[in-house]
Amino acid sequence: MSSSPISALSPLDGRYASKLSPLRPLMSELGYMHRRVQVEVAWFIALSDAGFAEFKPLTPGARTYLLGLVKNFSEADGLAIKEIEKTTNHDVKAVEYWIKSKFDARPELLAASEFVHFACTSEDINNTSHALQIKAARDQVILPALDGLINKLRDMAQAYADVPLLSRTHGQTASPTTVGKEVANVLVRLAAAREKIAAVKLMGKMNGAVGNYNAHLSAWPDFDWEAFSRKVIETPEPLGLGLTFQPYSIQIEPHDYMAEFFDAVARANTILVDWARDVWGYVSLGYFKQRLKAGEIGSSTMPHKVNPIDFENAEGNLGLANAVLRHLSEKLPVSRWQRDLTDSTVLRNIGVALGYASLAYSSLSTGLNKLELNEEALAADLDASWEVLAEPIQTVMRRFGVQGAYEKLKEVTRGKTVTAEALHGLIRSLEIPQAEKDRLLAMTPASYVGKAAELARRA
Repeated sequence: MSSSPISALSPLDGRYASKLSPLRPLMSELGYMHRRVQVEVAWFIALSDAGFAEFKPLTPGARTYLLGLVKNFSEADGLAIKEIEKTTNHDVKAVEYWIKSKFDARPELLAASEFVHFACTSEDINNTSHALQIKAARDQVILPALDGLINKLRDMAQAYADVPLLSRTHGQTASPTTVGKEVANVLVRLAAAREKIAAVKLMGKMNGAVGNYNAHLSAWPDFDWEAFSRKVIETPEPLGLGLTFQPYSIQIEPHDYMAEFFDAVARANTILVDWARDVWGYVSLGYFKQRLKAGEIGSSTMPHKVNPIDFENAEGNLGLANAVLRHLSEKLPVSRWQRDLTDSTVLRNIGVALGYASLAYSSLSTGLNKLELNEEALAADLDASWEVLAEPIQTVMRRFGVQGAYEKLKEVTRGKTVTAEALHGLIRSLEIPQAEKDRLLAMTPASYVGKAAELARRA
């Protein structure tokens, strides 16, 4: 079978491949190999600067060459590593052998080749590589996509701050708000969730087979390996990894930070599911229209349809993302004794989870940019819902001590079609100051929005 998009097992690499091109170099197996090479090179260079008589500091030319292996890492390099893996049947060892193969004809590096992967267990390379992958995906894909949605929501909140909207609680008419205020609610929630994602400290450990520097100390028992490891992990890229040092681990980094990160992304996704469903409902009510796309078909049998497909796609893909994210966050912090392999295969699906999330963010962005507000429909619904003014009327009645205010309004409005005339008749009959009567008589469903506009602009 061919390897065209229509033969892909996952839609992320098939139908939606073009939409995920920014994420693929970061979270694919090729991206994983790239980060492994980066970690091995950073560790190797740092060892040369550790002051060991057996490994003198590398020359500037050697350093430049090694960093070039990282900077210029290509798909051909990844395939060469996979070819070595056919023999080793061990992916990390294949990376080590590939790096050593690049030392041929370079006597300085060839003489120091046994310091590649020195005292490391595979997980020293893998856990830091995963952290670097997550770091790149977060900074280059996830946060920019969320920032784009936040900026769009902020624009909508400002633009629609004064446009009245009939609220619905329990699906029933309720105190009016404004379109901008409802967008602002989502904006504030999403911005807070975005900051939680950005704040997660991405951690790494390089402390050997069970986290105690056993092999390291067997070679140089008087050397401060913990301080050395911390320096490699926390020194900014490219000479270090730019991560947060994890001082305690078994063979694997505990993955608690990963769980925190995945939960934070899932929380943002849940907010966006809520928003996607609300917009879907507003489109259904006619509050929003969708700009047409030439040649697009909404139904194979109903020519009139313009479906809210972007919001439906977003909802579905956010659900898929969260299903994987939640499994990752629940499974990864659990390991039998000092190590089992159940995390290894699961970790390969981080890109799947972030891929579905990224796809959803793209769909939401497309959908939001196609929306046009239908103020006529909004106004019509408000004008047909005078019963929502029962709330301010009975509240003013209570202020002036009118007995049974709530009950009187309930009798007049609950479950009935309420007209402006009926409410005005009631207002005129009230024993309250005339100025208050005049204020209530001037009120309409569209004007009864409280601080909604102000809150929308403040967000």
